[in-house]
Amino acid sequence: MKDKRILFVSSEVVPYLPETELSSTAFNAAKNAHSKGVQTRIFMPRYGVINERRHQLHEVIRLSGMNLVVNDVDMPLIIKVASIPKERMQVYFIDNEEYFKRKAVFTDEDDQLFSDNDERAIFFAKGVIETVKKLNWAPDIIHVHGWLASLLPLYLKEFYKEEPLFTESKIVTSLYNNSFEGTLDTELANKVKFDMGEGKKLATIETPSHTNILKSAIENSDAIIHGSETISEELESFIKEKEMPVLEYQLENLKESYLNFYADLLSVD
Repeated sequence: MKDKRILFVSSEVVPYLPETELSSTAFNAAKNAHSKGVQTRIFMPRYGVINERRHQLHEVIRLSGMNLVVNDVDMPLIIKVASIPKERMQVYFIDNEEYFKRKAVFTDEDDQLFSDNDERAIFFAKGVIETVKKLNWAPDIIHVHGWLASLLPLYLKEFYKEEPLFTESKIVTSLYNNSFEGTLDTELANKVKFDMGEGKKLATIETPSHTNILKSAIENSDAIIHGSETISEELESFIKEKEMPVLEYQLENLKESYLNFYADLLSVD
């Protein structure tokens, strides 16, 4: 795996957000790969709760300045970058004042999901891809963590399917037991449809529940990793139907098992 390129895309990463199973696993997966000579890039949203001064975030002018269209509205894309202390790993932050300035991550003070989480997910997915295009950095593996990042596989397989930078990339999605109640905005499928037109794959997110968003990620991925010890039976059954490579939950040997899983995936024609 030395000198291979892995793009880690996560809705949460320590030390920028509190330690959770998801934020820690995303960080450790990248750290372990980096320590073995793999070229890594980490992308996450720049939530308003992230202390930019403490973590030394700074805007990358040459990457910023694009506008992304979300539901027929132009939204400015700002790219910030920081280095994780001691690890020499770069983290790129997808930022937009409308979507990410608020001092919270997914929910308001009443613990209700933000009404625009669907558009935040679209903006994040497109922002990651457009930034990687500007970097001209073709990843061998794209490893997705967290439901806010779960539209990325769909966009890569459909909206950006002609983009040569990603034609050889293998998409891996990690699944976590971090569900939310209810659904995102019920217009999510129509907003995605604005980008990529009609398609069977959009039927999965017509009802944008946590489970259905992850199903969309699964059906547009090349392999799945269990990031939590247990995931819903519905998702388990859905994965079995797809007959795709799966790495079961790793409690101890995360470093070698993830790297071996990536290598096996790349060795398949």
